[in-house]
Amino acid sequence: MTVNTSALSFKIKNILAPMVRVGTLPMRLLALDFGADIVYCEELIDIKMVQCKRFVNEVLETVDFVAPNGRVVFRTCERERDCVVFQMGSADAERALAVAKLVENDVAGIDVNMGCPKEYSTKGGMGAALLSDPDKIESILSTLVKGICKPVTCKIRILPLLEDTIHLVKRIEKTGVAAIAVHGRKKEERPQHPVHCDVIKAISEAVSIPVIANGGSHDFIKEYTDIEAFQQATAASSVMVARAAMWNPSIFRKEGLCPLKEVMQEYIKYAVRYDNHYTNTKYCLCQMLREQLETTQGRRLHAAQSTQEICEVFEMGHFYEETTAILEAKKTSLKAKIQDEDDRMEDTDVIKMAIRFDKREYPPQITPKMYLLEWCRKEKHPQPVYETVQRPLDRLFCSVVTVAERKYRSTIWDKSKKLAEQAAAIVCLRMLGIPEGKLNEGENHLINKRKREDQELLNNKEHKDDLLVETSHKRAHFAEEASDSSSSEVPR
Repeated sequence: MTVNTSALSFKIKNILAPMVRVGTLPMRLLALDFGADIVYCEELIDIKMVQCKRFVNEVLETVDFVAPNGRVVFRTCERERDCVVFQMGSADAERALAVAKLVENDVAGIDVNMGCPKEYSTKGGMGAALLSDPDKIESILSTLVKGICKPVTCKIRILPLLEDTIHLVKRIEKTGVAAIAVHGRKKEERPQHPVHCDVIKAISEAVSIPVIANGGSHDFIKEYTDIEAFQQATAASSVMVARAAMWNPSIFRKEGLCPLKEVMQEYIKYAVRYDNHYTNTKYCLCQMLREQLETTQGRRLHAAQSTQEICEVFEMGHFYEETTAILEAKKTSLKAKIQDEDDRMEDTDVIKMAIRFDKREYPPQITPKMYLLEWCRKEKHPQPVYETVQRPLDRLFCSVVTVAERKYRSTIWDKSKKLAEQAAAIVCLRMLGIPEGKLNEGENHLINKRKREDQELLNNKEHKDDLLVETSHKRAHFAEEASDSSSSEVPR
């Protein structure tokens, strides 16, 4: 079945929703291969996501959302655009909306996880902590429904009392969400506790929106036909499978489970193809091996410290070499193409030099940008204007500084915006023949100026301290005289 975004309906049959660290792109694509209709990413915290920038990765043919430290927080691709649900953890409506707007054009829907019982989630007021704050639940979901054009869903756990759970889901329904997923356990219960199918069934009968049943991996779901049995037991519209899908993503295959070795090899192919971090790849493979972790292969996997070593464990070393060589060749080709485009499209009015800023060559707290700013003030020019861009391929920065209606830049792309701006300032200073403040330039007038300013501040502080002491002394002297005068008037 499909996701109809225009009508904000969310009609689905089987859902893969790996939690915590396993909902990365390779696992999601593998689940789709085996028949899952909808795939969920792992829960991503809104505070981390809101800092990310969106990049098109032309080498991997993916869309990457990258944190300031360069780490890819969420990666997706065209193939899953219409069937991937972005799941977030949030305790703030406006921040949740900011994240949803950031990703909505690259996903099929947005889900808010309100059932996670883990401390990392609840201590921030997210996950299961929201179950005791229905006003905040309503605020977050209503804000998302009104603010984006994609379907919005949420995932909850059940409350201790059935009537309280029913009251909560009816309130959630009124926010306009397209569906609600229900993990049939209370927040203090764990997988070894029985899933409460009767509660999920009561919820399904109490609301008109689709209910997605979750929590059946331990008790029910061992193969595809069990998914249908769990759906019938809960009267739910759909089934969300998490741990059973981690153990073997071919759980969605109607014809039955595939041999685990084949499943793992297919997963590794996606992990290499999409540059999945080896720690996550190893984690997912360990989840698949389970009781086989103590075998020779399991111990070798546990000891692996790179994607290449993981491939060697599964006799896929040749595949790794071929795939990485193809990706590297593609990266080299794209770099050359970008350089050609830079050369052709380069503004001929920009003055360029191959300069890189090295802070070790400058005194502490003194930078070329400071020298350039002071020169502009002295010459009565407008202050320097920096225009900085980031290159999508390697996420490096280049800055152009405009001074006295002339533009300057370094031809070397740098790893941060600040470094790129300093390099542009150096180019300008050198072309104008102005000192840039390097340690080998001899006397540094900015340092002397700062020392004078610091001394003036110190002198002013000492002067103020003297005034305070003098004032305090005068007050004390006055108080003493007043005390003596008062004492002399006391009859003896």
